[in-house]
Amino acid sequence: MGPSGCGKTTLLRVLGGLTAPSGGAVVADGRAVWSEGRADRQALTQLAMVFQEANLLPWFSVVDNIALPLRLRGVPRAERRAEAARLCELVGIAGFEDHRPHALSVGMRHRAALARALVESPRVLLLDEPFAALDAITRETMNLELERIWLARPCTAVLVTHAISEAVFLADRVVSLSARPARVLAITDVPFLRPRPLDLQHEQDFQGLVRGVRSYLTAAQGG
Repeated sequence: MGPSGCGKTTLLRVLGGLTAPSGGAVVADGRAVWSEGRADRQALTQLAMVFQEANLLPWFSVVDNIALPLRLRGVPRAERRAEAARLCELVGIAGFEDHRPHALSVGMRHRAALARALVESPRVLLLDEPFAALDAITRETMNLELERIWLARPCTAVLVTHAISEAVFLADRVVSLSARPARVLAITDVPFLRPRPLDLQHEQDFQGLVRGVRSYLTAAQGG
């Protein structure tokens, strides 16, 4: 988390091999993601990214959108469609495999985008405000679903969000960044056991962590 413009999305794009870093190093499982300004394709196989928009191909069915990374890798059609169908079940859109994206709700399109990111079983999942465009109730539902899916397919997940309660609800650690150029102000450990019910957000300990994170962000904005 951090003030708008501090570089959260840029950091995520550097981690994901989309934007070359001006300095420093990104290492995935002992392998450098960047070398001489170029992203290492082998290192990128460890990573997957979910963006603010679902970015589904409108001329593909849901199952073919999810299976696209496997298609690009040359996985046989029957095998990749079978894996995509399993992920449709996991993310809660079973029965819509042959629909086009325009026939889905916004929340369902985000489920499909999440399934596409998971299709290659990444070790690191990067999420750039994936639920920012959703209404409050749908966003709460997707938070619960994201945790359920993560428990079924655990991996390291890095989430950018502007919602403090969402960060504390989903995270094991909340990293608060300063204004541009971003520096780490604080790392807040979140001790709550999983799975986490929505009612957790009303508990005193949860609200105490939210206030703590908010104080760091307020300081970062000069408040």
